[in-house]
Amino acid sequence: MSEQQRQADNRGRSTTDEFRAFVREGWAPRRSEVTAPAPSAAPAAARRARLGAAYPGQRLIVPAGGLKVRSNDTDYVFRPHTAFAWLTGLGADREPDAVLVMEPLPGDGGGHEAVLYLRPLADRDSDEFFADSRYGEFWVGARPTLADVERELRLTARHVDELEAAAAKDAGEVTVRLVRDADRELTARLDVARVDNGAAVEGLQEADDALAHDISHLRMCKDDYEVEQMRAAVEATHHGFDAMVAELPRAAALGRGERWLEGTFALHARHRGNGVGYDSICAAGDHANTLHWIKNTGEVREGDLVLIDAGVEVDSLYTADITRTFPVSGTFTAAQREVYDAVYAAQEAGIAAVRPGNRFSDVHAAAIRVIAEHLHAWGLLPEGVTVEDTLDKEHGQYHRRWMVHGTSHHLGLDVHDCALATREEYMDAELRPGMVLTVEPGLYFKADDLLAPERFRGTGVRIEDDVLVTEDGCENLSAGMPRRADEVEAWIARVQAR
Repeated sequence: MSEQQRQADNRGRSTTDEFRAFVREGWAPRRSEVTAPAPSAAPAAARRARLGAAYPGQRLIVPAGGLKVRSNDTDYVFRPHTAFAWLTGLGADREPDAVLVMEPLPGDGGGHEAVLYLRPLADRDSDEFFADSRYGEFWVGARPTLADVERELRLTARHVDELEAAAAKDAGEVTVRLVRDADRELTARLDVARVDNGAAVEGLQEADDALAHDISHLRMCKDDYEVEQMRAAVEATHHGFDAMVAELPRAAALGRGERWLEGTFALHARHRGNGVGYDSICAAGDHANTLHWIKNTGEVREGDLVLIDAGVEVDSLYTADITRTFPVSGTFTAAQREVYDAVYAAQEAGIAAVRPGNRFSDVHAAAIRVIAEHLHAWGLLPEGVTVEDTLDKEHGQYHRRWMVHGTSHHLGLDVHDCALATREEYMDAELRPGMVLTVEPGLYFKADDLLAPERFRGTGVRIEDDVLVTEDGCENLSAGMPRRADEVEAWIARVQAR
């Protein structure tokens, strides 16, 4: 919120002393709904221990972030910073302005005390209770008490007003690191406070960046709780896809059918989870050849394909990321099936490459070889160019005209998870049990691509699944959602017959 917005005060308010006294009276005693630790508490504590072991004797500060104004006096729905959610176990819209501080304990191997600074529930005799439209209970609902948070998360809870005095104290003696991009206003204040308390200006940001990187890298292998949440996200996404399949005829009949499908999925995502994990792509016809088509303003027409890339984010903030390509009429044409089967074959090769010991880049290499082989067989590569020629990264890559993107990325709390890992830690790294990856090859023939066969023009196909690396191979978490062309046709017929 800007300073100008803070200073503006154009609401009508009842501010008489008599009214204030009246509104504070006559409320039933509050009762806590928190009776036991959350299922996320123990896994989050284990994650904090792993992180703390890498930074003994150092104070680590991880903000949730703050509210962001959407339009004048309304805020966007809050989503905590990913690092904060991972280390606290809090999801959904919790808790704006909160800050996790991992305070080093004295002695060698002392570990860290986890302290969560937050804005707790205000007393009913406070002005905030009724008059604060951004935080007041009357306006946005009750927040947890400090005792609630301690019971739920098994850590120490303190009022956020105590944060800044505690965060930078002894900064000349204790290394203080901060996740900088979570709350930029807080970062600016803590930078000044750290220097004022003895920290050197030089190297401050680099030390903070190292912390953010390490948190991102540590998140690559999911624990049992995280895998359970990923399964829940996939299951919820399956329901959303079923709903869209059922609505294909209506989407074609109503007009602006891409929006209808998008809205259908969003309804189920919000009902079964926290919402969508990212803006859904509902791309019919030639729109499927725009890789990030999120406008979803187009028609859904009989005879076309519709490419849908969507995922439900569950309340813990873990998200699925799944793509299916459907024939709107329920049956693929011969040309559509030809493209679809090529993509399916490429995806099968990519999934087969997901196993411990292989490198992350091997997944793309396996899938893209199949894509290149089909393009060569169709005569689409330049004359004299072989499959090996186009796969040459220095002098080839002709196949990228029709498959420009990578085949895989990590998945978890973010749809493109662990993004701060280095190339060596990501693209060149060995796959390990607990990693969750997408496998999503595609073929895209734009309607005005004169090098593409006429029968393929305007056809875009992508198939994407969420795959867990296991001890001896992999598990396709979204295997319950049909992929083969004949299975997809049967899926449409089955759902629409209900």
